[in-house]
Amino acid sequence: MGKYFGTDGIRGVAGVDLDAELAFKIGRAAGTVLSNAGKQSKPPTIGDKPRVLIGRDTRISCDMLESALSAGLCSAGADVTSLGVLPTPAVAYLTVKSESDMGIVISASHNPYEHNGIKMFGSDGYKLGDALEEFVEMLIDDDSKVHKVTGKDLGRVTVDHGEWTGEYVKYLASLSITGRFNGRIAIDCANGAASETARQLFRQLHAEFEIIADEPDGVNINVECGSTHLNYIKDMMKTGRFNLGIAFDGDADRCLIVDENGETVDGDVMLSVLANDMKESGTLKGGGFVGTVVSNAGMEIFARDNGYKFHRADVGDRNVLEMMKELGCNLGGESSGHVIFSDFMTTGDGQLTAVKFLNVLTKSEKKVSELVKNVPRLPQVMPSFELSGGAEQRERILSHSKLAEQIEKQEKLLQGNGRIFIRPSGTEPIIRVLVEAETQELSSQIAENILSCMKEL
Repeated sequence: MGKYFGTDGIRGVAGVDLDAELAFKIGRAAGTVLSNAGKQSKPPTIGDKPRVLIGRDTRISCDMLESALSAGLCSAGADVTSLGVLPTPAVAYLTVKSESDMGIVISASHNPYEHNGIKMFGSDGYKLGDALEEFVEMLIDDDSKVHKVTGKDLGRVTVDHGEWTGEYVKYLASLSITGRFNGRIAIDCANGAASETARQLFRQLHAEFEIIADEPDGVNINVECGSTHLNYIKDMMKTGRFNLGIAFDGDADRCLIVDENGETVDGDVMLSVLANDMKESGTLKGGGFVGTVVSNAGMEIFARDNGYKFHRADVGDRNVLEMMKELGCNLGGESSGHVIFSDFMTTGDGQLTAVKFLNVLTKSEKKVSELVKNVPRLPQVMPSFELSGGAEQRERILSHSKLAEQIEKQEKLLQGNGRIFIRPSGTEPIIRVLVEAETQELSSQIAENILSCMKEL
């Protein structure tokens, strides 16, 4: 990770870590990269000026950050099109569709509303590479190297009034290859970006559905709703009125499924079901699919039993995508429900995942619980240790000999049947502790022992 860029763009508490001044500098740095004055620039692809699309989620801080970001871009000679509230993957898709030079999303995904972030996509719809991120960071800090224009060379801001949103929704709907789903769907939009698109999409799919958490007010994004808080949609499913539950996160780049009994179908299970369907239809490329180091070991068992391979990448959609490219795979994702179909999208897309899962479900003519019941899962827990002392505390804990001794002691309890995996989050001030064991009780006990050790360090 760089000075500003983490595993998923630049993130922080809005107005503190990520304020208007920094957003302006980020915009000016991005505009410099795209301008002819940028040392690593490329010629603009549209007209005489680089063109940048900006989308955002529903956080109250997005207005402030978008204004500052746009001002910085315009000051460096880039034209901006404001797309308004739109899912992260929509911006990536539309950057390519509109032949723009860059797409930028203002969102902190599943994080609380106080947080926000800025992530950038190149003209190819993929997130910026490490070298380009380092160049942007250098320009943020060195005012003498940024491109400053005046007069007719200044950029301008135009506002899209839904035309590009419609293009994105139309594209997703075109990927539905089965008939109308014979059931009723509950949809949770997390009071986030899907609030702008989910209703349009499922109407075009001719589905019978009910939507909740689609009334954002700037501060209720992800609050007791969405893919990180499933209690409400689980209660809806338990009423017996619905056959399928779908929950998106704040920027709709991920989704989780809830079955007709109110049970969670996480990203690991979804990926296994999707991979199996693609294998049977002959569309699974690379001989398998990609998960992460925290994916449940049951995925490996299921893949092996069905004649294809399961590969583990480091946590983060960027790492998953890199391994997909390396191995020639066209499916990959994470337990959180962040799924990448590289034949159709350059990044994870929760609504695309919902469409693809709905395709499999409709074709199978099964209930959700029946569709997923054959995917094995080892009992797994992944609690978090909250950090109050920042990076210094994190490094002290992770490098401490007492933690290493405790982990070695707990691994003996597994007797070779399970695993322990500890990693710091790339987007939140926490350390995640993953434990897989033969029983849920043993998994929980081992995790608690490790957390207790961390508290003492």
